[in-house]
Amino acid sequence: MAEQTHASTQAAGAVEHAKPAALGMDATMWVALAMLIVIGIALWQRVPGLIASALDKKIAGIREHIEAAENLRKEAEALKADYQKKAKAAAKDAEAMKAAAAEEAKQIVAKAKADASALIARRTKTAEEKIAAAERAAVADVRNRAAQVAAAAAAQLIAKGHDGKADKALIDQTISSLN
Repeated sequence: MAEQTHASTQAAGAVEHAKPAALGMDATMWVALAMLIVIGIALWQRVPGLIASALDKKIAGIREHIEAAENLRKEAEALKADYQKKAKAAAKDAEAMKAAAAEEAKQIVAKAKADASALIARRTKTAEEKIAAAERAAVADVRNRAAQVAAAAAAQLIAKGHDGKADKALIDQTISSLN
């Protein structure tokens, strides 16, 4: 058989020491016993229950925060939808106001045109009446002037062609026609 070699931490020719032990247990067994005692005390004092209840409270708090956040999200979505509706309604109102303003502007322009036409017609009529009155006054003035000129011309003609005898005959003729 072949010789087996083992690796060891001991140097060649080292002396082996005695392992410490108390009450028949070595150090590893004492550590295990201490751990069992700590675990036993933790169970006796209900530490796992306390930890579980603390974790449950923490979970409940987190759930409340999650529910509150969900409620806030729902409210925010509702507000967003409401504002979107309001924005759409405002846009529709703005379009309606714009259309109404355009229609009103058309009506104002049409009324202004009609008023201007009526004003032009009134002023034209007034001007025509003034022109007609001026023409009548001019015609009357021309007639008066013509009558004056004719009377003056007749007076001159009568003065040239009539003397006292002709006048006496005319006066007698007029008097006899009156009787």
